[in-house]
Amino acid sequence: MEATFNPFSLEGKTILVTGASSGIGRETAIACSRMGAAVAITARDEGRLQETAQQLATPPAAMVTADLTDDDQVKQLLAALPPLNGAVLCAGNSTTLPIQFGTREKFDEMFDVNFFAPVELMRLLFKKKLLQKGASVVLLASIGGTHSFMPGNGVYGASKAALNSVMRYAAREFSPRRIRVNSICPGMVDTPLIHRGTITEEQLAEDAKKYPLGRYGRPDDIANGAIYLLSDASSWLTGHDLVIDGGFSI
Repeated sequence: MEATFNPFSLEGKTILVTGASSGIGRETAIACSRMGAAVAITARDEGRLQETAQQLATPPAAMVTADLTDDDQVKQLLAALPPLNGAVLCAGNSTTLPIQFGTREKFDEMFDVNFFAPVELMRLLFKKKLLQKGASVVLLASIGGTHSFMPGNGVYGASKAALNSVMRYAAREFSPRRIRVNSICPGMVDTPLIHRGTITEEQLAEDAKKYPLGRYGRPDDIANGAIYLLSDASSWLTGHDLVIDGGFSI
C-alpha cells in the first residue's frame, strides 16, 4: 500500500533545536522527532536537556550542553553537529522594563541572548556549511517589537525586532544555496518564562482576556508552526515572519 502523502513530514531530515531544555524549545524538539526528524538538541541546563532527550521519539542526533553566548561552547556545539536540514533557534530571554530604566547594560544583556547569540550561530552554521542545500532556518522572534508595542516591553522588543530584520537579510543572502530563513512571532505563550514573578498570576489571567481566541498560546502552537516552516510544505516561503498570536495583533 502506498504511504500516505504528507508534505509536513520531517522524515529524513536532521534538525537542530536550541533552547531545548524547556518551553517552546523542548516542545519543538519533541514535535520534530514525532514528525520523523533526527533531532540535535542544545541548552544550558544539562539535567533538563536530558529530560527532553528522554521524550524524543528516537535518541538525539547530538546532545550538547552549551551557553550560546560563550564562543568556546559554541565551537564545541558546532564540532558535535551532523549535517543539518534545518535549525530552530529558540534560546532566548525576556524582561519587563520601562525605557527609563533600560540602561545600556540592560540592553546589552538582552541583545547578547536574544540577538547576537542566535545570529552568530546561524552565521557559523551557514559559513561552515553545516546547513545543507535546501535547509530551513527558523528564528524565534516575537510580536513584541514587530507587531505589538506594549509599555515595559521595549528592551525585549528591540532585540526581537533586530532579529526579525536580520532574518530577512539572511533569507536574501542564503538563497543561492536554496536555504530558507523565516521567523515565528508568537504572542504570549504559557511557558515557565512568564511565571517568574515579574508579572503576577492575576495580571497574566487578565491579560489573556485581551486575546480574541481567549487564551495564551501553548508551546505546541508554536512547535506546529516550526514544523510547517521546516517541512517541504513551505518550500516556497522565505523571509517571512509567521505571526502566531491568537489574534492579539488584530
